Amino acid sequence: MKSIIVLGLVGEIASGKSTVADFLITEFKAEAVSFSQPLRDILDILSLPQNRENMVWLGVDLRARFGQDILAKAVFRAAQNSSAPIICLPNIRLAEDITVFKAVPNFYLVKIEAHSEIRYQRLCHRRENPDDQNKTWAEFLSDSQLPTEISIREVAKSAQFALDNNTDKPCLFDQVKKLIQTIGENT
Repeated sequence: MKSIIVLGLVGEIASGKSTVADFLITEFKAEAVSFSQPLRDILDILSLPQNRENMVWLGVDLRARFGQDILAKAVFRAAQNSSAPIICLPNIRLAEDITVFKAVPNFYLVKIEAHSEIRYQRLCHRRENPDDQNKTWAEFLSDSQLPTEISIREVAKSAQFALDNNTDKPCLFDQVKKLIQTIGENT
């Protein structure tokens, strides 16, 4: 892979991973390469809804059948084709998601943290998945126990950097700018 910065973002549902990715794209000409995109593409081909449950179970089934790193390999190939100075992986969930990227010299895992109540409010307002806007608190808590969500907490322990997303976007974006500056000074 070319000498670029690769940022893997790990965080629980609605912690702000997409917000950080969008900011990196706008401010730093980054490119986001998502682990969920191949899943969304497959669900579209099959004319199935792109809801959280379908994406989780499709990912689980693909990994069980073809290896835990199958999506990581697909994302790695997509990242290799990018000419962007920063590649953002906005939805790291499993340890296997980062195995192929650990060999990349400028790969950094970044944990994004936000309280569950804040994440729930954001989830209901963002409407990333069709089933998000009507999600109850109990359903939100249940989603946090899905197989791909449980592993996030463990993967986040190996992050080199952490962003606190419990306040507003300007505060989060200031942290991202400092992060990029710190990484730039060390590369």
